[in-house]
Amino acid sequence: MLVVAALGGNALLKRGEPLTARTQRANVRIAAEGLAAIIRAGHDLVITHGNGPQVGLLALRTAAYKPDEPYPLDMLGAETEGMIGYVIEQELENALNHERAVATLLTQVVVDQHDPAFDHPTKFIGPVYERAEAESRADTLGWHIGQDGDKWRRVVPSPRPLEIPDIRVIQLLLEQGVVVICAGGGGIPIVRRDDGSTLGIEAVIDKDAASALLARQLKADALLLLTDVDAIYRDFGTDKAAAITSLTVEQARALDLPAGSMGPKLTAAADFAEHGLISGIGRLEDALGILQGTAGTRVLRQAE
Repeated sequence: MLVVAALGGNALLKRGEPLTARTQRANVRIAAEGLAAIIRAGHDLVITHGNGPQVGLLALRTAAYKPDEPYPLDMLGAETEGMIGYVIEQELENALNHERAVATLLTQVVVDQHDPAFDHPTKFIGPVYERAEAESRADTLGWHIGQDGDKWRRVVPSPRPLEIPDIRVIQLLLEQGVVVICAGGGGIPIVRRDDGSTLGIEAVIDKDAASALLARQLKADALLLLTDVDAIYRDFGTDKAAAITSLTVEQARALDLPAGSMGPKLTAAADFAEHGLISGIGRLEDALGILQGTAGTRVLRQAE
């Protein structure tokens, strides 16, 4: 099977942990074991990942250097894609004893410059703050901010991904047996101009939406959206909470889940599963079990 595995932010950084290189590498080392299990089971693998905290931190650093000329988010996204991809690539090669080639590809993703998301920023990036500090930074730096749990963070536009121009390069690598790390942080957002040329744009694409598009364009067999929660739950956070093992696309779309947590993952899972293939949501360490139907929540076109 060809599997696209989307690593949640917890694969790099758990909530409350310091955003240091040492912390991120230690988390990736653990994640690499779960990914290696998929490969050892005989599957081909494409890996995507988030970048919200990292791109936000880079934005803060560049703003400190020259506040009147901050680096645009597309360039910061490219930086984080290379940095995070490098760490995943190295740790996965180590976990596989260098028996498979692994490569990171900077990946451009086309969006619509008129997407309504540009008027309504919703994508969290960067560190969390107390409300007063977030409001102060917003006033000083011109940010939009939003509440994330009991904290506050910067929010930026998150347009819908439309096309992955680099899909041909990814396919060439897969044909040679390479494990590919791509579309990190949702990919580098670009727009097409009237003359056919492309240009980066200020946005951060949702990683799960980009992963679903990637899986469809590659005609993958499975899409795994891996996080720190073992499954999707009915009545989550209550005494009646119960894990859902399987959903049809119709049932998945009928569930009302928070946009800031499982909502985007379930939407992406349903989008991919409409093509008659397997989508799965669950813990990274359960990745192989999700594929086999023994763990997590699977979203299928029709009931099992």
